[in-house]
Amino acid sequence: MSTEKSRARVTRLNTLTGLRFPAAFVVFLYHAALLGFLGIPWLSSSSAVTTYYGAVAHVGALGVTFFFVLSGFVLTWSARKTDTAPRFWRRRFLKIVPNYVLVWALAMVVFAAPHTDVTVGALNLFLVQVWYPDFAINFGVNPAGWSLAVEAVFYLSFPVLFHVIKKIPAHRLNLSIAGVAAGILATPWLSTLLVPAGTVFMDMEPETSVNQYFFSYIVPLPRVLDFALGILVARSVMAGRWRNIGMIWSGALLAASYVVGYFTPYIYSSRAVCVVPAALLIAAGAIADDEGRFTFCRNRVMVWLGDISFAFYLVHYTVIVAVWKTLGSKSYSNTEAVALMALCLGVSILASWALYALVERPITQRWSNPRRKPVARGPEPEAEPVPLAAGRVVED
Repeated sequence: MSTEKSRARVTRLNTLTGLRFPAAFVVFLYHAALLGFLGIPWLSSSSAVTTYYGAVAHVGALGVTFFFVLSGFVLTWSARKTDTAPRFWRRRFLKIVPNYVLVWALAMVVFAAPHTDVTVGALNLFLVQVWYPDFAINFGVNPAGWSLAVEAVFYLSFPVLFHVIKKIPAHRLNLSIAGVAAGILATPWLSTLLVPAGTVFMDMEPETSVNQYFFSYIVPLPRVLDFALGILVARSVMAGRWRNIGMIWSGALLAASYVVGYFTPYIYSSRAVCVVPAALLIAAGAIADDEGRFTFCRNRVMVWLGDISFAFYLVHYTVIVAVWKTLGSKSYSNTEAVALMALCLGVSILASWALYALVERPITQRWSNPRRKPVARGPEPEAEPVPLAAGRVVED
């Protein structure tokens, strides 16, 4: 007999939906800081570039790690026994690919085409850019696109992961969580131990080897542990085994992990330091929704921003470059740069709204679930379905 909670759970985790936008917003702040390193001198003072980057150096990685854990959590939370692998993959494809391809094309038009050869462009278009230890390939065309290539691996592996993790007895879930968390913490250490540093180091983090960072942070297989952590935490919450510390303490720990990042090597601060606090906050938000308690993210504005956050995550970098070019491709004082970023944020939100309303939502509503064909002579027996996640509840 299953030890999962038998009472009905809420099917719409509005707090987690609302938390998606802050996670995407910090990636926006980080990518703005990278402009100076990528040949776009939008700040007139080099010291201002360095200062700004130093302030947001770890938030981009924190946001991505949060999304990776969140994906595993919400897909598990919304799982239903009647689902099948092909149906799940169909929903994921329709949710991700149309927006991704459209923004890829926009990025090529706005800035990438003159600097991107056919091979790099094709690798990014087909979401395989994360299998090559070369930043020019990993972050080619749309720098935000690499994480979608990693997520594609998550979705492909979810049927197996979910099937295996669902067989773990409830009383062993937290031990499994500890084991996966330990694996995540060990990944950067193993990367520095086993992967040769080589001669290429990161421009903005000159003490960090590109080869070692690639195997610790970018390549999909180690990042599957982040996704698996989300699956395990969801199961622990659903089984009543999770020790909840609440959103306030979880949020404080996540903020503290960001501060700790300044005192640890970049290869650790970009993922290992923040992953456990991220999982704690995700679980706390889901529990608050399940119990009907108030959270600051569960309001119309935050939920709406969360709904468009996937489009925002994809399009914001292209918007920043487009706005900068439209205004004359010049550098700005600190005050002017703040106004520029506020303008870019507003345009990014509007562009995201358009993508969500005109592309993402219509496509997923129209084609996510195949139409049933009329049966002339009674229903035929179905094959045993593979239990998977329902994309209609909380889209990741």
